[in-house]
Amino acid sequence: MFAEKYLLKQDKKSLIGNSPKAGTKLIVVIPCYNEPDILQTLVSLSACKTPDYPVEVLIVLNHSEVEDELIKDFNWKTKKQVESWLSENKFSNITFYIVGPVKLRKKWAGAGLARKTGMDEALFRFDLLKNPNGLIVSLDADTLVAENYFVEIERHFSEHPKNVGATISFQHQTTGLEARHLKGIQLYEKYLWFYKNAIHFTGYPYSMFTVGSAFAVKAEAYVKRGGMNRRQAGEDFYFLQNLAQIGEVGEITTTKVYPSARLSDRVPFGTGPILQKWMKGTEDLTQTYNLQAFADLKELFDTKDKLFKMNEKEYEAVISKLPKPVFEFLLHDNFGKELNDVNNNCANQQTFQRRFFQKFNAFKILKYLNFVHEEFYSKANLNEQVDKLNKYLK
Repeated sequence: MFAEKYLLKQDKKSLIGNSPKAGTKLIVVIPCYNEPDILQTLVSLSACKTPDYPVEVLIVLNHSEVEDELIKDFNWKTKKQVESWLSENKFSNITFYIVGPVKLRKKWAGAGLARKTGMDEALFRFDLLKNPNGLIVSLDADTLVAENYFVEIERHFSEHPKNVGATISFQHQTTGLEARHLKGIQLYEKYLWFYKNAIHFTGYPYSMFTVGSAFAVKAEAYVKRGGMNRRQAGEDFYFLQNLAQIGEVGEITTTKVYPSARLSDRVPFGTGPILQKWMKGTEDLTQTYNLQAFADLKELFDTKDKLFKMNEKEYEAVISKLPKPVFEFLLHDNFGKELNDVNNNCANQQTFQRRFFQKFNAFKILKYLNFVHEEFYSKANLNEQVDKLNKYLK
């Protein structure tokens, strides 16, 4: 079986008693922790058109092994509520499973481990089916989906068989939001668009939206990537950026998911905490990174081919001609040492280009942006930066 080694390493034991139906090619994974509105998500999924094969939806109720008793009780009530709903409804081509509550180890309890638990279970089921191309789809328990959700995910991978994964278009729910809350989520979505496209403008080849409720990955690629991480927040960002290092991650724009725009402090960062800070006045979503910082970085990426097989003196001569913020960051980050390691392990330009962006990846870009905005730039008006970027992109 294609995932046997991974599953043995994870000491994976099945959470579901039933075997998957023959021909199952898509499994949606939904971590569920203290979620009051999960039935809305399930109703949304049940209304979707389905492909001509069975699909599964796996809800993973979870909490920490040291969780507050009120939340434990709420999770058990949620399980009964979902099981009651399932018993009262029939679904032609979708099988829903709710498992748990799974007790997560105190050290790792959080979004990453909960998502990993469900995705590993989906992998286990595709391994039973001997289907390395099975699609593991990540969703959240506060997220709605468009009616063509399943069929468009299936169509994308049929048309792009070499994709190891794909992100899915999203738009946050806005019904019932008061004025400041609505403005906050609109600004945040604009920021996400700006950041993704500004990174694309630099020439970085793996710019993408990284939203936990809006991506899919092939089972075999999930194994090669090493599975989902156990980070308590940002697990989606780390997973997708690393996934892009092993193959092309596509973008599905023909369907949408609709995450909640609720305020939350259950994770250290992300939509909920940022909106909560905005509402309190401690986060200014009208400000963002200065586009000039991306333009400066573009000059480095435009000259990267010259760095192939360069010695130390040649490297210093080239970077000294780059914009000062980039030059200072490269010195501060000691990037020359990493570049030397890349050159020592690359026989040709094509390999060098791939390895270069494994070193100067999305994590280093974020590190660069934070460095230059402390030393050289001030944050700038979001609307103005979006207008400038649109002009560049045109």
